[in-house]
Amino acid sequence: MKNKVKYPDPKFFRFKDQINWKKQAENLKEIGGIVAELLKETDWKDVAGSVKGDVKAFKKRVSHEAGLLKGMSREEILDLIKNGEKQLGKLYRSGKMATVRREWRGVKDTGVDFYEWMRMWGMLLATFSKDLVPAMGGALHYRWMISYFCCHSFMDKNTLGLRGKALKMHHELIYAIFRYVAENLVLLMKGDEKVGNSKELSKKVVLLDEMTMAQIMAGFPDLIGIPYQLMPVFLLSEIDQLACEPYIDAVESYGLPSDTCPVPTSECGACVIDALPHLGACFISSSMPCDGSVMASSYTARRFKDLPTFHLTFPVRYEDESIMNAAVEDIKACIRFIEEQTGARWSWDAYFTAMKRFNEETRYELQKWEVNQTPYPQLIGPCYELFRKWNYEMDGGIDPRILNTFKKVDELMKKAYANREEPWRGKMRHRAIVWSVPAHYYANFSNWLANCWGINVLVEMESLNFTKPLETEDKEEALKDMARLYERMVMRRHTNGGYDHVLTELWRQVEAWKPDLVIMYQHVSCKNMSTLNGLFEDQAREHGVRLIWIEHDLMDPRTVSRKDMRSKVNEYMRTVMREEPLDPSLVDFEDDASW
Repeated sequence: MKNKVKYPDPKFFRFKDQINWKKQAENLKEIGGIVAELLKETDWKDVAGSVKGDVKAFKKRVSHEAGLLKGMSREEILDLIKNGEKQLGKLYRSGKMATVRREWRGVKDTGVDFYEWMRMWGMLLATFSKDLVPAMGGALHYRWMISYFCCHSFMDKNTLGLRGKALKMHHELIYAIFRYVAENLVLLMKGDEKVGNSKELSKKVVLLDEMTMAQIMAGFPDLIGIPYQLMPVFLLSEIDQLACEPYIDAVESYGLPSDTCPVPTSECGACVIDALPHLGACFISSSMPCDGSVMASSYTARRFKDLPTFHLTFPVRYEDESIMNAAVEDIKACIRFIEEQTGARWSWDAYFTAMKRFNEETRYELQKWEVNQTPYPQLIGPCYELFRKWNYEMDGGIDPRILNTFKKVDELMKKAYANREEPWRGKMRHRAIVWSVPAHYYANFSNWLANCWGINVLVEMESLNFTKPLETEDKEEALKDMARLYERMVMRRHTNGGYDHVLTELWRQVEAWKPDLVIMYQHVSCKNMSTLNGLFEDQAREHGVRLIWIEHDLMDPRTVSRKDMRSKVNEYMRTVMREEPLDPSLVDFEDDASW
């Protein structure tokens, strides 16, 4: 046990802060002025009326639920106590950011849920206390920090309706994600020039474009790689659907066309309004997954001119092994660049150790696919979808704690499969897979599909990436495998290298997973995917596959709202499938303002 490696290295949190207290006081004074102005302009009669309305709504809800309880038979009451409520739509209220209360899941599962709720709080408090002053001070400089205070609401939405072992598995996965988020939030604020200003830490940080995979950092155990825009933009848009709107509006006010993909648009907007922390020894960008990423990288390079930047540019036609040498040389050049900028040295031992872990995690992942391809899928839903992408791209075997998460989930999954359990009990009418890019602002859409219509999403397109075991002995072959991995990162795996990787690949996955529905996302600002819409329709008819087309705008819910997305499914299920919802309360509800 004495040789147990702690991750992240505790020394990162112990580096000395060099907080400029004069500038903190100036910032606090400015915030105080803004608050005073807001208080002055507030219509307090309107506030009082809103509070009065909330009280009335609370009384009405309590009266309604009491009436429902009163009208139940003894058997229904016992079922409610044991298995929980079944009308989940009543948890939402129009115009409110949070649900009116947490879900009642039955005595046992509510106990499990509450324990996980407390465990999450305990982890967050313990992590932020590692350097509390800059961690909390960041909330006074970056408004996006406030959105992370609602991470428990995000957890609740992603686990709605789950029971038994499925609930436990989802909590294990989302806990691992938010532990990573909390640790990196502390480090970002600690190293940021405007907040903690820790020069020692900043020299140890390598910033990665959020679309660039982290595995290259496994060879630098004395450094830490942080996906630069992940917390201020990418993950933020999944937690708070409204958070990226200021970024988009800011950069469009400078003349950027409004039909540009919201991912690079938001990243550029974050630069424009100075929403990105300023720290790091260098920045690694990439050409992935599309031209928009290149545009956003150029914005970041121009915004932080003192931040040395290396552009990873892998070949688009990645199936052509004749170009492998070029990809390997690019990786070698990137390794040399990091060494030159940080003074650290690449360690093959550290890299191979992490990749052996990553290979084992991949084996566990393939077991999940094997189970989900049977008539009794177990680990499905939004927490699993998020965890898969995060583990594949941003963790990549570097954190040794994640292997324990895989082992715990694998044990629970196998027990649930042996018992033929259902993640959403009694709610499996249809098997589905998701194709194309999902909406960030509706991260829990697959949860709604299951609870409302019994559509169980077995896998997402973005989860189906590179699963070949990486080389962990031969150094040259290991570099080739790293190049193959990077060429097939999330989204790039399907949107680069020819239409076969996204069009023909869909029918191969339909054959493997045996769905009776395909949830076909149409990202309205993605030019690459929109060119294939007609081919998808034609070939779907040839293969006898039902497609439900659902438009969205990735990070901007003003173009296509969550309610609009749901209405597409509602209409299809009633008119084409001739079905009625399992939970009618979820068919029509307002959540345009909710997290």
